Amino acid sequence: MRPLRTKINNGNNMSDFSFLRRLFGLSFGKNIRWLPVGSRKEGIGMSWDPELKEIYLRRQLSTELGGPERVKRHHQQGKLTVRERIETLLDKDSFLEIGQLTGDAVWKDGKFISITPAPYVMGLGKINDRNVAVGGEDFTVRGGSSAGLARRKGGQGGFVEDMAKEYRIPLINLIDGVGANVASAIKSKFKRLPAKDGYERCLELLGIVPVVSAVVGSVAGGPAGRAILSHFSVMVRGTSQLFAAGPPVVERALSKKVNKEELGGARIACDMAGAIDNAADSEADAFDLIRRFLSYMPQNVWEMPPWLKIDDPPDRSEEELLSIVPRNRMKPYNMKRIIELVFDKDSFFEIQPTFGPGMIVGLARLSGYPVGVIANNPNYNAGAPDARDSVKMGHFTAMCDQFHIPLCHLVDVPGFMIGVEAESMGTLRFGMSAMCRVMQATVPRFTVIVRKCYGMAGALNYVNNTLCYRMAWPSAEFGSIPIEGGVAAAFRREIEASEDPDKRRREIETEIHSFESPLRTAEKFGVEDIIDPRETRPRLCRLIEAAQNYLKTELGPKPRYGTLP
Repeated sequence: MRPLRTKINNGNNMSDFSFLRRLFGLSFGKNIRWLPVGSRKEGIGMSWDPELKEIYLRRQLSTELGGPERVKRHHQQGKLTVRERIETLLDKDSFLEIGQLTGDAVWKDGKFISITPAPYVMGLGKINDRNVAVGGEDFTVRGGSSAGLARRKGGQGGFVEDMAKEYRIPLINLIDGVGANVASAIKSKFKRLPAKDGYERCLELLGIVPVVSAVVGSVAGGPAGRAILSHFSVMVRGTSQLFAAGPPVVERALSKKVNKEELGGARIACDMAGAIDNAADSEADAFDLIRRFLSYMPQNVWEMPPWLKIDDPPDRSEEELLSIVPRNRMKPYNMKRIIELVFDKDSFFEIQPTFGPGMIVGLARLSGYPVGVIANNPNYNAGAPDARDSVKMGHFTAMCDQFHIPLCHLVDVPGFMIGVEAESMGTLRFGMSAMCRVMQATVPRFTVIVRKCYGMAGALNYVNNTLCYRMAWPSAEFGSIPIEGGVAAAFRREIEASEDPDKRRREIETEIHSFESPLRTAEKFGVEDIIDPRETRPRLCRLIEAAQNYLKTELGPKPRYGTLP
Protein backbone atom coordinates (compact mmCIF):
# COMPACT_ATOMS: atom_id res chain seq x y z
CA MET A 1 0.00 0.00 0.00
CA ARG A 2 1.27 3.49 -0.85
CA PRO A 3 1.94 5.70 2.15
CA LEU A 4 -0.75 8.33 2.58
CA ARG A 5 -0.19 11.94 3.58
CA THR A 6 -2.50 14.15 5.54
CA LYS A 7 -2.70 16.66 2.66
CA ILE A 8 -4.70 15.88 -0.46
CA ASN A 9 -5.31 17.54 -3.81
CA ASN A 10 -8.94 18.61 -4.16
CA GLY A 11 -8.66 19.41 -7.85
CA ASN A 12 -10.15 17.48 -10.76
CA ASN A 13 -7.05 15.46 -11.52
CA MET A 14 -8.21 12.22 -9.84
CA SER A 15 -5.95 9.24 -9.27
CA ASP A 16 -7.19 5.67 -9.39
CA PHE A 17 -8.74 3.90 -6.39
CA SER A 18 -6.64 0.73 -6.41
CA PHE A 19 -5.13 1.34 -2.98
CA LEU A 20 -8.62 2.10 -1.60
CA ARG A 21 -10.06 -1.08 -3.08
CA ARG A 22 -7.31 -3.08 -1.40
CA LEU A 23 -7.93 -1.32 1.90
CA PHE A 24 -11.72 -1.34 1.99
CA GLY A 25 -12.71 -4.05 -0.48
CA LEU A 26 -13.66 -6.57 2.20
CA SER A 27 -16.16 -4.28 3.84
CA PHE A 28 -17.29 -1.72 1.34
CA GLY A 29 -15.98 -2.22 -2.17
CA LYS A 30 -16.85 -5.72 -3.31
CA ASN A 31 -19.60 -4.73 -5.71
CA ILE A 32 -18.47 -1.25 -6.66
CA ARG A 33 -17.49 -0.68 -10.30
CA TRP A 34 -14.75 1.94 -10.36
CA LEU A 35 -14.62 3.99 -13.60
CA PRO A 36 -11.54 5.99 -14.57
CA VAL A 37 -12.02 9.73 -14.80
CA GLY A 38 -12.72 10.94 -18.35
CA SER A 39 -14.19 7.63 -19.53
CA ARG A 40 -17.80 8.51 -18.68
CA LYS A 41 -20.42 9.85 -21.02
CA GLU A 42 -22.75 12.58 -19.81
CA GLY A 43 -25.21 11.14 -17.30
CA ILE A 44 -23.46 7.74 -17.18
CA GLY A 45 -21.31 6.44 -14.34
CA MET A 46 -20.42 8.13 -11.07
CA SER A 47 -20.62 11.89 -10.81
CA TRP A 48 -19.26 12.21 -7.25
CA ASP A 49 -15.70 10.96 -7.65
CA PRO A 50 -14.01 13.88 -5.83
CA GLU A 51 -16.25 13.49 -2.81
CA LEU A 52 -15.82 9.72 -2.79
CA LYS A 53 -12.08 10.10 -2.89
CA GLU A 54 -12.21 12.36 0.14
CA ILE A 55 -14.53 9.95 2.01
CA TYR A 56 -12.21 7.01 1.46
CA LEU A 57 -9.13 9.04 2.27
CA ARG A 58 -10.69 10.17 5.53
CA ARG A 59 -11.43 6.54 6.35
CA GLN A 60 -7.81 5.69 5.69
CA LEU A 61 -6.59 8.53 7.89
CA SER A 62 -8.81 7.33 10.73
CA THR A 63 -7.00 3.98 10.71
CA GLU A 64 -3.74 5.79 11.49
CA LEU A 65 -5.15 6.63 14.94
CA GLY A 66 -2.87 9.04 16.82
CA GLY A 67 0.02 8.53 14.39
CA PRO A 68 2.91 6.04 14.13
CA GLU A 69 4.85 7.32 17.14
CA ARG A 70 1.93 7.16 19.52
CA VAL A 71 0.87 3.76 18.22
CA LYS A 72 4.42 2.50 18.69
CA ARG A 73 4.52 3.82 22.25
CA HIS A 74 1.14 2.17 22.90
CA HIS A 75 2.47 -1.19 21.66
CA GLN A 76 5.62 -0.83 23.77
CA GLN A 77 3.38 -0.72 26.83
CA GLY A 78 2.09 -4.16 25.92
CA LYS A 79 -1.29 -2.93 24.71
CA LEU A 80 -3.28 -3.34 21.50
CA THR A 81 -4.78 -0.36 19.71
CA VAL A 82 -8.55 0.00 19.79
CA ARG A 83 -8.83 -1.24 16.21
CA GLU A 84 -6.66 -4.26 16.95
CA ARG A 85 -8.84 -4.98 19.98
CA ILE A 86 -12.02 -4.91 17.93
CA GLU A 87 -10.46 -7.13 15.27
CA THR A 88 -9.27 -9.64 17.89
CA LEU A 89 -12.60 -9.73 19.71
CA LEU A 90 -15.08 -10.01 16.85
CA ASP A 91 -15.79 -12.65 14.24
CA LYS A 92 -13.58 -12.17 11.19
CA ASP A 93 -14.72 -9.37 8.84
CA SER A 94 -17.89 -8.73 10.86
CA PHE A 95 -17.18 -5.17 12.01
CA LEU A 96 -19.30 -2.40 10.49
CA GLU A 97 -17.83 0.84 11.75
CA ILE A 98 -20.09 3.81 12.43
CA GLY A 99 -18.86 7.39 12.64
CA GLN A 100 -15.49 6.71 11.06
CA LEU A 101 -15.29 10.23 9.61
CA THR A 102 -15.57 11.92 13.00
CA GLY A 103 -12.64 14.01 14.16
CA ASP A 104 -10.95 17.41 14.36
CA ALA A 105 -10.30 18.54 10.77
CA VAL A 106 -8.07 21.31 9.48
CA TRP A 107 -9.43 23.37 6.59
CA LYS A 108 -7.73 26.07 4.55
CA ASP A 109 -9.47 28.27 2.01
CA GLY A 110 -12.46 25.96 2.13
CA LYS A 111 -10.37 22.88 1.43
CA PHE A 112 -9.81 19.89 3.64
CA ILE A 113 -6.17 19.63 4.77
CA SER A 114 -5.94 17.02 7.53
CA ILE A 115 -7.87 15.39 10.36
CA THR A 116 -7.21 13.95 13.80
CA PRO A 117 -9.71 11.12 14.33
CA ALA A 118 -12.05 11.22 17.30
CA PRO A 119 -10.65 9.17 20.21
CA TYR A 120 -13.47 6.61 20.06
CA VAL A 121 -14.14 3.77 17.60
CA MET A 122 -17.48 1.97 17.55
CA GLY A 123 -19.96 0.06 15.45
CA LEU A 124 -21.72 -3.25 14.89
CA GLY A 125 -19.98 -6.60 15.02
CA LYS A 126 -20.62 -10.27 15.57
CA ILE A 127 -19.46 -12.78 18.18
CA ASN A 128 -20.25 -16.40 17.42
CA ASP A 129 -22.39 -15.07 14.56
CA ARG A 130 -24.57 -12.99 16.92
CA ASN A 131 -24.75 -9.20 16.66
CA VAL A 132 -23.17 -6.98 19.30
CA ALA A 133 -22.59 -3.26 19.69
CA VAL A 134 -18.94 -2.55 20.45
CA GLY A 135 -16.90 0.54 21.09
CA GLY A 136 -13.78 1.74 22.80
CA GLU A 137 -11.55 4.71 23.46
CA ASP A 138 -8.46 5.32 21.36
CA PHE A 139 -5.77 6.11 23.91
CA THR A 140 -3.36 7.21 21.17
CA VAL A 141 -5.54 10.32 20.63
CA ARG A 142 -5.60 12.60 23.68
CA GLY A 143 -5.50 9.64 26.04
CA GLY A 144 -8.98 8.62 24.98
CA SER A 145 -10.51 11.71 26.61
CA SER A 146 -13.78 13.26 25.49
CA ALA A 147 -13.72 14.71 21.97
CA GLY A 148 -16.26 17.49 22.57
CA LEU A 149 -18.45 16.40 19.63
CA ALA A 150 -21.96 17.52 18.82
CA ARG A 151 -23.06 13.97 19.66
CA ARG A 152 -21.07 11.44 21.67
CA LYS A 153 -20.02 8.32 19.79
CA GLY A 154 -19.44 6.29 22.93
CA GLY A 155 -19.28 6.49 26.66
CA GLN A 156 -22.31 7.16 28.81
CA GLY A 157 -25.12 8.49 26.68
CA GLY A 158 -23.26 7.76 23.43
CA PHE A 159 -24.54 6.44 20.10
CA VAL A 160 -23.20 2.94 20.75
CA GLU A 161 -25.37 2.67 23.87
CA ASP A 162 -28.43 3.83 21.94
CA MET A 163 -27.68 1.23 19.30
CA ALA A 164 -27.50 -1.55 21.89
CA LYS A 165 -30.83 -0.43 23.33
CA GLU A 166 -32.72 0.01 20.06
CA TYR A 167 -31.37 -3.14 18.40
CA ARG A 168 -31.68 -5.17 21.63
CA ILE A 169 -28.14 -6.52 21.38
CA PRO A 170 -25.28 -6.88 23.89
CA LEU A 171 -23.00 -3.91 24.49
CA ILE A 172 -19.24 -4.38 24.79
CA ASN A 173 -17.18 -1.51 26.19
CA LEU A 174 -13.42 -1.59 25.50
CA ILE A 175 -12.40 0.97 28.09
CA ASP A 176 -9.06 2.74 27.84
CA GLY A 177 -9.75 6.36 28.71
CA VAL A 178 -9.16 8.90 31.44
CA GLY A 179 -12.54 10.59 31.31
CA ALA A 180 -12.76 14.34 31.74
CA ASN A 181 -9.79 16.50 30.88
CA VAL A 182 -9.29 19.85 32.64
CA ALA A 183 -7.75 21.19 29.44
CA SER A 184 -11.26 21.24 27.96
CA ALA A 185 -12.01 24.34 30.06
CA ILE A 186 -9.37 26.27 28.11
CA LYS A 187 -11.07 25.32 24.85
CA SER A 188 -14.67 25.89 25.98
CA LYS A 189 -13.95 28.90 28.26
CA PHE A 190 -16.24 27.56 31.00
CA LYS A 191 -16.47 24.67 33.49
CA ARG A 192 -19.20 22.08 33.08
CA LEU A 193 -21.18 20.39 35.79
CA PRO A 194 -20.09 16.74 36.22
CA ALA A 195 -21.77 14.04 34.13
CA LYS A 196 -23.33 16.34 31.55
CA ASP A 197 -23.96 13.06 29.73
CA GLY A 198 -25.35 11.03 32.62
CA TYR A 199 -25.51 7.34 33.34
CA GLU A 200 -29.25 7.04 32.68
CA ARG A 201 -28.78 4.99 29.51
CA CYS A 202 -26.14 2.80 31.20
CA LEU A 203 -28.59 1.92 33.93
CA GLU A 204 -31.40 1.30 31.44
CA LEU A 205 -29.23 -1.11 29.47
CA LEU A 206 -28.49 -3.17 32.58
CA GLY A 207 -32.16 -4.12 32.63
CA ILE A 208 -32.53 -5.21 29.00
CA VAL A 209 -29.29 -6.41 27.34
CA PRO A 210 -26.00 -7.98 28.48
CA VAL A 211 -23.40 -5.30 29.15
CA VAL A 212 -19.73 -6.31 29.19
CA SER A 213 -16.72 -4.12 29.90
CA ALA A 214 -13.04 -4.78 29.32
CA VAL A 215 -10.65 -2.46 31.17
CA VAL A 216 -7.66 -2.45 28.85
CA GLY A 217 -5.62 0.47 30.15
CA SER A 218 -5.41 2.97 32.99
CA VAL A 219 -9.01 3.99 33.55
CA ALA A 220 -10.30 6.78 35.80
CA GLY A 221 -13.37 8.93 36.31
CA GLY A 222 -16.44 8.38 34.13
CA PRO A 223 -15.03 5.44 32.15
CA ALA A 224 -14.15 3.70 35.43
CA GLY A 225 -17.71 4.11 36.63
CA ARG A 226 -19.00 2.75 33.33
CA ALA A 227 -16.77 -0.31 33.66
CA ILE A 228 -18.47 -1.20 36.93
CA LEU A 229 -21.95 -0.67 35.48
CA SER A 230 -21.72 -4.01 33.72
CA HIS A 231 -23.01 -7.54 34.02
CA PHE A 232 -19.48 -8.83 33.49
CA SER A 233 -16.14 -7.02 33.54
CA VAL A 234 -12.55 -8.05 32.96
CA MET A 235 -9.13 -6.39 33.15
CA VAL A 236 -5.55 -7.33 32.24
CA ARG A 237 -3.00 -7.93 34.97
CA GLY A 238 -0.03 -5.60 34.71
CA THR A 239 -1.35 -3.27 31.99
CA SER A 240 -4.83 -2.32 33.29
CA GLN A 241 -5.74 -0.21 36.30
CA LEU A 242 -9.00 1.20 37.63
CA PHE A 243 -9.47 4.08 40.06
CA ALA A 244 -11.67 7.08 40.81
CA ALA A 245 -8.67 9.37 40.21
CA GLY A 246 -5.11 8.61 39.17
CA PRO A 247 -1.82 8.98 41.08
CA PRO A 248 -1.27 12.71 40.28
CA VAL A 249 -4.66 13.60 41.78
CA VAL A 250 -4.07 11.36 44.79
CA GLU A 251 -0.67 12.93 45.43
CA ARG A 252 -2.04 16.46 45.18
CA ALA A 253 -5.11 15.75 47.33
CA LEU A 254 -3.67 13.36 49.93
CA SER A 255 0.07 14.11 49.77
CA LYS A 256 0.70 10.42 49.15
CA LYS A 257 2.72 8.99 46.30
CA VAL A 258 1.45 5.77 44.75
CA ASN A 259 1.91 4.23 41.34
CA LYS A 260 -0.93 3.09 39.10
CA GLU A 261 -0.58 -0.59 39.96
CA GLU A 262 -0.59 0.05 43.70
CA LEU A 263 -3.65 2.26 43.37
CA GLY A 264 -5.85 0.25 41.03
CA GLY A 265 -4.15 -2.82 39.61
CA ALA A 266 -5.85 -6.21 39.46
CA ARG A 267 -4.82 -7.07 43.02
CA ILE A 268 -6.84 -4.10 44.25
CA ALA A 269 -9.68 -3.89 41.71
CA CYS A 270 -10.35 -7.63 41.34
CA ASP A 271 -8.97 -9.47 44.35
CA MET A 272 -9.73 -7.00 47.14
CA ALA A 273 -12.48 -4.62 45.98
CA GLY A 274 -14.36 -6.82 43.53
CA ALA A 275 -14.92 -3.74 41.36
CA ILE A 276 -13.89 -5.77 38.30
CA ASP A 277 -14.96 -9.40 38.04
CA ASN A 278 -12.10 -11.28 36.39
CA ALA A 279 -8.46 -10.63 35.53
CA ALA A 280 -6.73 -12.03 32.45
CA ASP A 281 -3.05 -12.40 31.60
CA SER A 282 -3.37 -10.68 28.21
CA GLU A 283 -5.87 -8.72 26.19
CA ALA A 284 -6.45 -11.74 23.94
CA ASP A 285 -7.29 -13.81 27.03
CA ALA A 286 -9.64 -11.06 28.23
CA PHE A 287 -11.50 -11.15 24.91
CA ASP A 288 -11.77 -14.94 25.16
CA LEU A 289 -13.48 -14.47 28.54
CA ILE A 290 -15.92 -11.99 26.99
CA ARG A 291 -16.80 -14.35 24.17
CA ARG A 292 -17.32 -17.19 26.61
CA PHE A 293 -19.48 -15.11 28.95
CA LEU A 294 -21.74 -14.03 26.09
CA SER A 295 -22.14 -17.65 24.97
CA TYR A 296 -24.38 -18.20 28.01
CA MET A 297 -26.34 -14.97 27.58
CA PRO A 298 -29.43 -14.27 25.48
CA GLN A 299 -29.25 -11.24 23.21
CA ASN A 300 -31.75 -9.48 25.47
CA VAL A 301 -34.30 -10.15 28.20
CA TRP A 302 -37.00 -10.97 25.65
CA GLU A 303 -35.07 -14.03 24.42
CA MET A 304 -34.26 -17.40 25.96
CA PRO A 305 -30.67 -18.18 27.00
CA PRO A 306 -28.99 -20.06 24.13
CA TRP A 307 -29.06 -23.85 24.17
CA LEU A 308 -26.02 -25.71 22.78
CA LYS A 309 -25.75 -29.30 21.71
CA ILE A 310 -23.36 -30.89 24.22
CA ASP A 311 -21.69 -34.28 23.85
CA ASP A 312 -22.15 -35.21 27.50
CA PRO A 313 -24.89 -37.71 28.45
CA PRO A 314 -27.43 -36.28 30.92
CA ASP A 315 -27.50 -39.63 32.72
CA ARG A 316 -23.75 -39.62 33.36
CA SER A 317 -23.16 -40.92 36.89
CA GLU A 318 -19.82 -40.31 38.60
CA GLU A 319 -18.56 -42.82 41.17
CA GLU A 320 -16.15 -40.24 42.58
CA LEU A 321 -19.08 -38.37 44.12
CA LEU A 322 -19.62 -41.21 46.60
CA SER A 323 -16.39 -40.51 48.47
CA ILE A 324 -15.71 -36.83 47.80
CA VAL A 325 -17.24 -35.60 51.09
CA PRO A 326 -15.24 -36.91 54.10
CA ARG A 327 -17.03 -38.45 57.10
CA ASN A 328 -15.10 -36.08 59.33
CA ARG A 329 -17.50 -33.12 59.14
CA MET A 330 -14.72 -30.68 60.05
CA LYS A 331 -12.54 -31.68 57.11
CA PRO A 332 -12.72 -29.63 53.87
CA TYR A 333 -12.93 -31.00 50.33
CA ASN A 334 -12.88 -29.66 46.75
CA MET A 335 -16.27 -28.15 45.88
CA LYS A 336 -15.04 -27.15 42.42
CA ARG A 337 -14.42 -30.82 41.72
CA ILE A 338 -18.08 -31.53 42.47
CA ILE A 339 -19.03 -28.83 39.97
CA GLU A 340 -16.81 -30.45 37.35
CA LEU A 341 -18.41 -33.86 37.94
CA VAL A 342 -22.04 -32.71 37.96
CA PHE A 343 -22.35 -30.10 35.19
CA ASP A 344 -21.64 -30.50 31.47
CA LYS A 345 -17.97 -31.22 30.93
CA ASP A 346 -15.76 -28.13 30.64
CA SER A 347 -18.80 -25.85 30.83
CA PHE A 348 -18.13 -24.08 34.13
CA PHE A 349 -17.19 -20.41 33.69
CA GLU A 350 -16.24 -18.95 37.06
CA ILE A 351 -16.96 -15.29 37.77
CA GLN A 352 -15.04 -13.30 40.40
CA PRO A 353 -12.74 -16.22 41.27
CA THR A 354 -10.46 -14.10 43.48
CA PHE A 355 -13.01 -11.89 45.23
CA GLY A 356 -15.11 -13.32 48.04
CA PRO A 357 -13.37 -16.74 47.96
CA GLY A 358 -15.84 -18.21 50.46
CA MET A 359 -18.43 -18.34 47.67
CA ILE A 360 -18.04 -19.89 44.22
CA VAL A 361 -20.26 -18.49 41.46
CA GLY A 362 -20.28 -18.97 37.72
CA LEU A 363 -22.14 -20.07 34.62
CA ALA A 364 -22.36 -23.65 33.45
CA ARG A 365 -24.60 -25.94 31.42
CA LEU A 366 -26.84 -28.93 32.08
CA SER A 367 -27.80 -30.86 28.93
CA GLY A 368 -26.70 -27.75 27.03
CA TYR A 369 -28.98 -25.35 28.94
CA PRO A 370 -27.28 -22.40 30.73
CA VAL A 371 -27.49 -22.39 34.52
CA GLY A 372 -26.04 -20.24 37.27
CA VAL A 373 -23.99 -22.08 39.89
CA ILE A 374 -23.71 -20.84 43.48
CA ALA A 375 -21.61 -22.98 45.82
CA ASN A 376 -20.04 -22.60 49.25
CA ASN A 377 -16.28 -23.12 49.45
CA PRO A 378 -15.45 -25.33 52.47
CA ASN A 379 -11.76 -24.52 51.98
CA TYR A 380 -12.30 -20.88 53.02
CA ASN A 381 -13.83 -20.01 56.40
CA ALA A 382 -15.44 -23.47 56.32
CA GLY A 383 -17.87 -22.08 53.72
CA ALA A 384 -19.22 -19.33 55.98
CA PRO A 385 -19.93 -16.23 53.81
CA ASP A 386 -18.72 -12.79 54.86
CA ALA A 387 -19.69 -9.39 53.45
CA ARG A 388 -17.72 -9.86 50.23
CA ASP A 389 -19.17 -13.31 49.59
CA SER A 390 -22.67 -11.90 50.10
CA VAL A 391 -22.12 -9.04 47.65
CA LYS A 392 -20.79 -11.52 45.11
CA MET A 393 -23.75 -13.87 45.53
CA GLY A 394 -26.33 -11.09 45.44
CA HIS A 395 -25.01 -9.53 42.23
CA PHE A 396 -24.73 -12.90 40.48
CA THR A 397 -28.25 -13.93 41.54
CA ALA A 398 -29.73 -10.68 40.19
CA MET A 399 -27.90 -11.09 36.87
CA CYS A 400 -29.12 -14.67 36.37
CA ASP A 401 -32.65 -13.64 37.27
CA GLN A 402 -32.47 -10.72 34.82
CA PHE A 403 -31.61 -13.02 31.91
CA HIS A 404 -33.83 -15.97 32.90
CA ILE A 405 -31.00 -18.32 33.80
CA PRO A 406 -32.01 -20.93 36.43
CA LEU A 407 -29.91 -21.25 39.59
CA CYS A 408 -28.30 -24.35 41.08
CA HIS A 409 -27.08 -24.12 44.68
CA LEU A 410 -24.47 -26.51 46.09
CA VAL A 411 -24.69 -25.99 49.84
CA ASP A 412 -22.19 -26.50 52.64
CA VAL A 413 -22.62 -23.51 54.94
CA PRO A 414 -22.32 -23.40 58.75
CA GLY A 415 -23.93 -19.94 58.85
CA PHE A 416 -22.66 -16.41 58.24
CA MET A 417 -19.07 -15.69 59.19
CA ILE A 418 -18.85 -14.58 62.83
CA GLY A 419 -16.40 -12.56 64.92
CA VAL A 420 -15.32 -8.94 65.28
CA GLU A 421 -13.87 -8.63 61.77
CA ALA A 422 -16.95 -10.12 60.13
CA GLU A 423 -19.26 -7.85 62.10
CA SER A 424 -17.19 -4.75 61.30
CA MET A 425 -17.34 -5.60 57.57
CA GLY A 426 -21.13 -5.42 57.71
CA THR A 427 -21.59 -9.13 57.04
CA LEU A 428 -25.18 -9.19 58.28
CA ARG A 429 -26.18 -6.10 56.30
CA PHE A 430 -24.71 -7.38 53.04
CA GLY A 431 -25.98 -10.86 53.83
CA MET A 432 -29.53 -9.57 54.12
CA SER A 433 -29.08 -7.61 50.89
CA ALA A 434 -28.17 -10.89 49.20
CA MET A 435 -31.18 -12.48 50.87
CA CYS A 436 -33.45 -9.85 49.28
CA ARG A 437 -32.06 -10.57 45.83
CA VAL A 438 -32.49 -14.31 46.34
CA MET A 439 -36.06 -13.94 47.55
CA GLN A 440 -37.00 -11.54 44.74
CA ALA A 441 -35.60 -13.74 41.97
CA THR A 442 -38.25 -15.69 40.07
CA VAL A 443 -36.11 -18.06 38.00
CA PRO A 444 -36.32 -21.79 38.75
CA ARG A 445 -33.78 -22.92 41.31
CA PHE A 446 -32.50 -26.26 42.50
CA THR A 447 -30.70 -26.82 45.78
CA VAL A 448 -28.27 -29.67 46.52
CA ILE A 449 -27.35 -29.82 50.21
CA VAL A 450 -23.93 -31.43 50.13
CA ARG A 451 -23.14 -31.14 53.82
CA LYS A 452 -24.02 -28.31 56.25
CA CYS A 453 -26.98 -25.96 55.87
CA TYR A 454 -27.41 -23.77 58.94
CA GLY A 455 -28.84 -20.43 59.91
CA MET A 456 -29.66 -17.38 57.82
CA ALA A 457 -26.82 -18.11 55.42
CA GLY A 458 -28.34 -21.53 54.79
CA ALA A 459 -31.63 -19.85 53.92
CA LEU A 460 -29.86 -17.94 51.12
CA ASN A 461 -29.96 -21.13 49.06
CA TYR A 462 -33.67 -21.71 48.62
CA VAL A 463 -36.99 -19.87 48.75
CA ASN A 464 -40.51 -20.69 49.85
CA ASN A 465 -42.47 -18.21 47.71
CA THR A 466 -41.83 -20.16 44.48
CA LEU A 467 -41.15 -23.79 43.69
CA CYS A 468 -37.67 -24.80 44.83
CA TYR A 469 -36.62 -28.43 44.60
CA ARG A 470 -34.21 -29.32 47.41
CA MET A 471 -32.29 -32.55 47.42
CA ALA A 472 -29.75 -33.61 50.02
CA TRP A 473 -26.88 -36.04 50.04
CA PRO A 474 -26.54 -38.58 52.89
CA SER A 475 -23.79 -36.34 54.28
CA ALA A 476 -26.25 -33.47 54.74
CA GLU A 477 -27.06 -31.88 58.08
CA PHE A 478 -29.21 -28.84 58.76
CA GLY A 479 -30.77 -26.65 61.39
CA SER A 480 -31.22 -23.11 62.62
CA ILE A 481 -27.83 -23.18 64.34
CA PRO A 482 -24.95 -25.72 64.48
CA ILE A 483 -25.33 -28.12 67.40
CA GLU A 484 -22.00 -27.37 69.09
CA GLY A 485 -22.47 -23.65 69.59
CA GLY A 486 -26.22 -24.01 69.92
CA VAL A 487 -26.02 -26.42 72.85
CA ALA A 488 -23.59 -24.13 74.70
CA ALA A 489 -26.06 -21.24 74.32
CA ALA A 490 -29.41 -22.99 74.82
CA PHE A 491 -28.35 -25.19 77.78
CA ARG A 492 -25.85 -22.84 79.41
CA ARG A 493 -27.39 -22.88 82.89
CA GLU A 494 -27.94 -26.63 82.92
CA ILE A 495 -24.38 -27.28 81.83
CA GLU A 496 -22.86 -24.85 84.32
CA ALA A 497 -24.94 -26.34 87.18
CA SER A 498 -23.83 -29.93 86.51
CA GLU A 499 -21.00 -31.61 88.41
CA ASP A 500 -19.10 -32.18 85.14
CA PRO A 501 -20.03 -29.41 82.65
CA ASP A 502 -18.02 -30.86 79.74
CA LYS A 503 -19.59 -34.28 80.21
CA ARG A 504 -23.12 -32.84 80.37
CA ARG A 505 -22.51 -30.74 77.25
CA ARG A 506 -21.32 -33.81 75.33
CA GLU A 507 -24.36 -35.80 76.49
CA ILE A 508 -26.76 -33.15 75.22
CA GLU A 509 -24.88 -32.86 71.93
CA THR A 510 -24.99 -36.65 71.47
CA GLU A 511 -28.75 -36.73 72.12
CA ILE A 512 -29.44 -33.99 69.57
CA HIS A 513 -27.05 -35.56 67.04
CA SER A 514 -29.26 -38.66 67.15
CA PHE A 515 -32.05 -36.61 65.54
CA GLU A 516 -29.98 -35.05 62.77
CA SER A 517 -30.17 -37.77 60.12
CA PRO A 518 -31.46 -36.15 56.92
CA LEU A 519 -33.72 -39.16 56.47
CA ARG A 520 -35.74 -38.00 59.49
CA THR A 521 -36.32 -34.68 57.71
CA ALA A 522 -37.29 -36.44 54.49
CA GLU A 523 -39.85 -38.51 56.44
CA LYS A 524 -41.69 -35.25 57.24
CA PHE A 525 -41.14 -33.87 53.70
CA GLY A 526 -38.97 -31.15 55.22
CA VAL A 527 -36.59 -31.79 52.34
CA GLU A 528 -37.91 -33.10 49.03
CA ASP A 529 -35.42 -35.93 48.53
CA ILE A 530 -32.31 -37.60 49.92
CA ILE A 531 -30.39 -38.90 46.92
CA ASP A 532 -27.41 -40.99 45.99
CA PRO A 533 -24.75 -38.37 45.08
CA ARG A 534 -24.31 -40.15 41.75
CA GLU A 535 -27.89 -39.20 40.88
CA THR A 536 -27.21 -35.48 41.14
CA ARG A 537 -26.44 -34.80 37.47
CA PRO A 538 -29.27 -36.94 36.00
CA ARG A 539 -31.82 -35.30 38.29
CA LEU A 540 -30.63 -31.78 37.62
CA CYS A 541 -30.60 -32.37 33.85
CA ARG A 542 -34.16 -33.65 33.98
CA LEU A 543 -35.31 -30.71 36.09
CA ILE A 544 -33.61 -28.04 33.98
CA GLU A 545 -35.22 -29.43 30.84
CA ALA A 546 -38.67 -29.34 32.45
CA ALA A 547 -38.14 -25.75 33.64
CA GLN A 548 -37.78 -24.43 30.08
CA ASN A 549 -41.57 -24.27 29.68
CA TYR A 550 -41.83 -21.90 32.62
CA LEU A 551 -38.93 -19.72 31.44
CA LYS A 552 -40.63 -19.13 28.08
CA THR A 553 -43.60 -17.57 29.84
CA GLU A 554 -41.45 -15.21 31.94
CA LEU A 555 -39.49 -13.43 29.21
CA GLY A 556 -39.10 -9.67 29.35
CA PRO A 557 -37.69 -7.16 31.86
CA LYS A 558 -37.90 -7.95 35.57
CA PRO A 559 -39.70 -5.45 37.83
CA ARG A 560 -37.81 -3.14 40.16
CA TYR A 561 -38.20 -3.66 43.86
CA GLY A 562 -37.97 -1.53 46.97
CA THR A 563 -34.91 -0.39 48.86
CA LEU A 564 -32.34 -3.11 49.48
CA PRO A 565 -30.53 -3.20 52.85
